[in-house]
Amino acid sequence: MHGDHALEKTNRINLLFDFYGPLLTEKQRMFLKYHYFHDYSLGEIAADFAISRQAVYEHLKRAEQMLESYEERLGLLKRHERIQRGLDRLEAQIARLPEEWRGELAETVRMLRGADLGADADGDAGSGSNGDAGPGAAAWKPDASSGAGG
Repeated sequence: MHGDHALEKTNRINLLFDFYGPLLTEKQRMFLKYHYFHDYSLGEIAADFAISRQAVYEHLKRAEQMLESYEERLGLLKRHERIQRGLDRLEAQIARLPEEWRGELAETVRMLRGADLGADADGDAGSGSNGDAGPGAAAWKPDASSGAGG
């Protein structure tokens, strides 16, 4: 995979991981984090876990298939993207309103964006692939001893 397609796939896996990561096994989560979040190659992961590159590839493939399967059944990412497009459209419409009408409506959009990301009522975002703290973005450090072996 090269260029835009690889980046597109990485972004999709990261988003799917945000929604469905907790449903994967610990080993699946770990391998996905190494490869997609920390940009480890298959060879680097294989060396850390003393397994073959093919085994790493198989673990990653299975985890990716599981994420896609959950999305096919539950559609949370598709729903999230639809909501975000609607909120983008609403923000553009709000921007065309007189200044004195914008404030409260813009605040409502911010609140809705936060709710879609799993934020609490005060609007503290709790999830996301853009660096926010979330299920796939927690401070995580690779530790080969935490799951080595086949």
